[in-house]
Amino acid sequence: MRKILIGVVLALAFAMISLTMVGRSLPRPTGPSDSQAARALAKADLFAAVVSVARVAPAEFTETVLATGSLVAREEILVGPEVEGLRVIEVLADEGQRVQKGDVLARLVADTLDAQLAQNDAALARTAASIAQAKSAIVQAEARLAESRNAFERAKPLRQGGHMTEAVFDQREQAARTAEAQLTAAQDGLRVAEAERAQVEAQRRELAWRRGRVEVKAPADGIVSRRMARVGGYAAGAAEPMFRIVAKGEVELDAEVVETRLGAIGIGQKARVDAAGLGEVRGTVRLVSPEVDKSTRLGRVRIFLGDNPGLRVGAFGRAHIETATSSGLAVPASAVLYGTGGPTVQVVRSNRVETRPIRIGLAASALVEVREGLEDGDLVVARAGTFLRDGDMVRPVSVATPAKTETQ
Repeated sequence: MRKILIGVVLALAFAMISLTMVGRSLPRPTGPSDSQAARALAKADLFAAVVSVARVAPAEFTETVLATGSLVAREEILVGPEVEGLRVIEVLADEGQRVQKGDVLARLVADTLDAQLAQNDAALARTAASIAQAKSAIVQAEARLAESRNAFERAKPLRQGGHMTEAVFDQREQAARTAEAQLTAAQDGLRVAEAERAQVEAQRRELAWRRGRVEVKAPADGIVSRRMARVGGYAAGAAEPMFRIVAKGEVELDAEVVETRLGAIGIGQKARVDAAGLGEVRGTVRLVSPEVDKSTRLGRVRIFLGDNPGLRVGAFGRAHIETATSSGLAVPASAVLYGTGGPTVQVVRSNRVETRPIRIGLAASALVEVREGLEDGDLVVARAGTFLRDGDMVRPVSVATPAKTETQ
């Protein structure tokens, strides 16, 4: 029994000594014999800590800004009636239909306008007759004026010779003046008749214009997004538009961005939009709002997506706007240590750890771009920690490094 206890104690002592030696830095062999150095290295490697390492390799980095919002029309056209008070008798366009400029969307009743046009024709004929009468009256007045003037001129020498009394002379003078006034009245009557004709003609042009607008037409190419017109309803300009049209079918994302990231967004930047029910769509930043909502601290951007039949106005969309791109050396984010002297990584060379300062660039959730301090092909500790120090002996195990990454 005593021998068994002694054996157990010796085994435990050996195990504790082995655990103590694991992870310690072992001295480099300095003996005069190469075989002794090799045996020392082999023995040290046996007790070295196993660490995961990643190979430094080139990668492409893309910095993105997340924006969320709803799909809206690039330009929305409101189509309403140009004449009011008429009843809708036919609707020819429905929601989702693609229309072209000039297509008839709805028709209004025209019976009232046709009756008004008939009345206008009668008024126009009446003014024509009035003009003719006025012209005839002018001709008669001119004849009377000429006759009375001749009689008045003949009366002047007779009066001077004493062959005509003053009363007869005054009658002829008065007749000449009356004929002149009658001519002036006849001329004024012609001008009144012509003015009445001009007024009737203006009314006819207005009625003809209204009659030509009983067909509600599309002012531009596009897609009908909403139809409010109903057969039997009355056209009214102050009411809801009869139709809403997405001009040219072009849709864009009206998205919101946090104010801290709004400054990185510029017009013309590319974006990937995940539209509900459609998947990923490529777009371009068209507009960046100069205003930030003071209550939500969010800014607005417009991302143009173009004419895509699968896009639905009002649907939710999530955009990743590409604000910066870079190509450089990549290391796992877990391999970077941040201290007072700046970021560092632990490089493994000849199975020994070497701490090296670096200068980083774009950072993703998985990788960090290294712009200075490392070279292509270097091995770095994938999960750096404070338990490793310069000169520590390790046994590296490689892990894969992605070649392309994205940061937000």
